[in-house]
Amino acid sequence: MLLAMPNPTGPTNEELRMLIRFLRRAANEYKAGIWDYVADLLEKPTRQRVEVNVGRINRLVNDGDVVVVPGKVLGHGVLSKKVTIAAWSFSKGALDSIKKAGAEAISIPELVRRNNRGSNVKVIM
Repeated sequence: MLLAMPNPTGPTNEELRMLIRFLRRAANEYKAGIWDYVADLLEKPTRQRVEVNVGRINRLVNDGDVVVVPGKVLGHGVLSKKVTIAAWSFSKGALDSIKKAGAEAISIPELVRRNNRGSNVKVIM
């Protein structure tokens, strides 16, 4: 008699699963709850995943801020502040807007390497 295996839960994208594991490890190693929170947001189903336009980021941040978007950054709106934005992914339009503003777009693991405690990092959803 064959037993049916339960279907896996969570994201099926292997890169995303590895990022979530990396964030959980970083949260435990550096005692930084922000990485656990970001991992929780990334684990949500696709239809509930965060998508943020650069115009919204522009409204919510000040020059020099460091921002993490636990999802995708989209290109609608204008970015006029020099900020560092870390996200799971960026649209082509978002990358163009970020470059024009003199801001920086980086991956979430790169942000963890630069600021492992997650201090002064804003989570934008």
